[in-house]
Amino acid sequence: MKPLFQICSFFLILITIGCKSDKKKELIKEVKEISILEKVANAHGFENWKNVTQIAFRFNVDRDSTHFERSWVWRPKTNDITRISNGDTLSYNRKTMDSIAYKTNGGFINDRYWLLAPFNLIWDSANFQYTHSEGEMAPIAKKPMNKLTIVYKNEGGYTPGDAYDFYFADDYLIREWVFRKTNQAEPSMTTTWENYNNYNGIIIATDHKKDESVFNLFFDDIAIHKSQ
Repeated sequence: MKPLFQICSFFLILITIGCKSDKKKELIKEVKEISILEKVANAHGFENWKNVTQIAFRFNVDRDSTHFERSWVWRPKTNDITRISNGDTLSYNRKTMDSIAYKTNGGFINDRYWLLAPFNLIWDSANFQYTHSEGEMAPIAKKPMNKLTIVYKNEGGYTPGDAYDFYFADDYLIREWVFRKTNQAEPSMTTTWENYNNYNGIIIATDHKKDESVFNLFFDDIAIHKSQ
């Protein structure tokens, strides 16, 4: 007969091995459960966003011979926003908006969406449904890519019911997208995502161009500050 302490030691070893095995399974499960939304957002630096204290950028649109621009400074921790356009400056906080600020904020939401749409895949995830497929033909590049389609709910927000098709390669960086107003079948706008740059860990496409058109929506004067 084996001594009691040897039997106890044997069972303790089995329990320890079992616990380690369970932890490994849990870790593997966590890795496998990263969604396609997170993969795209993380490829653009979303994991670094938590440390961002301020982001400044200028939104520009060149269309044929015309030029439009406006600049923004956003402090995401406090939701303080400053808009500079045509020499006029307006500052407001998104928690206490009057009618003027609300209208201005519509422009901010539009410009910020162009700048940080991959992050909105996380921020807005409760407000849309999505599908993901592989080997879909990108409308401008005319080559197969991953396609992620999101369709916003029909209530709330500035553009309820709208849909976006994101096209990206195996690195999960967006290369093209299609905006479809109210989820209509025909594209409302299709542009590239190009000229990527790294701003303090945030990866941003600074140019968005249409196919065979004198159009460029682009960003400059981008500055991102982070906490230590």
